[in-house]
Amino acid sequence: MQQAKGPASAGEVLGWLVLAALAPGAAHLRAGWRKTGLTLISCYAAGLLALLAVWLLNDFDQLVGSFIENSWLTAIIIGAGVLGIAWFVLIVHSFMVLRPGRLPQTGQILTGTVAGLLAVMVMVPFGVAGQFAWTFQGTLHDIFQENPPDGESPVAAQPKPEDPWAGRQRVNILLLGGDADDHRVGVRTDSMNLASVDVKTGNTVLFSLPRNLENVRFRPGTPMAQRFPNGFRLPADAAGGRSDLLNSVWEYADAHPEIFGGKQHQGPKVLMDTIGYTLGVKVDWYALVNMWGFARLIDAIGGVTINVETDVVFGKYNEGLVKAGTRKLKGADAMWYARSRTNSDDYTRMRRQRCVLGALLDQADPATVLTRFNRIALATKELIRTDIPRRMLPHLVPLALKVKNAKVTSVQFVPPLINTGYPDWEKIRTVAAKAIRDSSAPKPALAATASPGVSSSPAPKKTPKKSTGTSANPAKGLTEGCGGAL
Repeated sequence: MQQAKGPASAGEVLGWLVLAALAPGAAHLRAGWRKTGLTLISCYAAGLLALLAVWLLNDFDQLVGSFIENSWLTAIIIGAGVLGIAWFVLIVHSFMVLRPGRLPQTGQILTGTVAGLLAVMVMVPFGVAGQFAWTFQGTLHDIFQENPPDGESPVAAQPKPEDPWAGRQRVNILLLGGDADDHRVGVRTDSMNLASVDVKTGNTVLFSLPRNLENVRFRPGTPMAQRFPNGFRLPADAAGGRSDLLNSVWEYADAHPEIFGGKQHQGPKVLMDTIGYTLGVKVDWYALVNMWGFARLIDAIGGVTINVETDVVFGKYNEGLVKAGTRKLKGADAMWYARSRTNSDDYTRMRRQRCVLGALLDQADPATVLTRFNRIALATKELIRTDIPRRMLPHLVPLALKVKNAKVTSVQFVPPLINTGYPDWEKIRTVAAKAIRDSSAPKPALAATASPGVSSSPAPKKTPKKSTGTSANPAKGLTEGCGGAL
């Protein structure tokens, strides 16, 4: 093999080494290893072109969704390891072919030390990518089920590749906040929000249902409807409290398997069906969030900035305080802001919870998620319980990315819209249906501009009609009423 004279100085050796790390084969060409150098550069260029083609020829959201699949994550983990070792070997071999032995002793020591450091450094990005994929794969395995439970949503039943949503226009996911602790038996869902998402646009309506909704109706023909034909009603507790509100449905169903022929853990299924019947929609899946695990998630992203409209007092002895003003709250303070009952009613708490959700959605940007990925993954594993099948994630992730940039509105079924003691069930369904229609409707076309020489009469003014409870539009922006824009 014909070899050219190598670099004559330590600076040249180091320069070619750095270039070789960015463009494999460059050092080999300089050293006269033409076939090897051309092969390395050709393979590197082909790899970059392939990646560029994948990027340009695929929808970004769908591409991100594909990387959620277990096979892709495994391929990334293995590929990152192989490429990291290959780049290490490349730097070592590039150093050798540059013939550093021709340099003075000090030059040999300098170039050898830098080459060793560079060989290790080029492995770091691949190690980080592999570790991210490994952590992500483990988190998904801990949270999402491979085999769905009985009575799975029709959306998830053998989706066709061309239409993963089986022809449906919307997907409905029940978002629950659990208030369980070591001193309480069962699961009480003190925060209940149904996210109804348009699968084409990502436009979302968030329906908030109050925990103290009484006389809850169950879908006719179900075991709970047979047990409570006139609505969910139990005798008052010894202290005068009630355990038959909407937030007790899950707990009651779990505690009475005899109603379901001995089947255990029917709480999630019953609550999903009950809320779906209440709103007039089909609930596809649920996600139960541990409220204090949610605080750890907020800490993992570095806190959330919220405009606190008034001082919020909390604690057993009112010893805690979240002061009014624009505050960056840590997890615990954000949870107390959302959940404090001191000087507050349930409806004020629901609004504050909505504000925290909106702030988290706005501020959890991709850069934050990447830089705090391990902490977020650990917090998420402790945070969520869900029945969403793992195989639906490649379709749900692109949908979630659409939601991030789509219109998100909120409807809260609280007074004066709804009397929680004597709910108007038909009105609830009517309001929900209208909010969904408005969310799905395309943007109105711009009014046509009159052509020159053609006169146009202004539209006659309409006398505003007084809004009634059923005709008024209760849908609001997710962060509307949260103390102003951040």
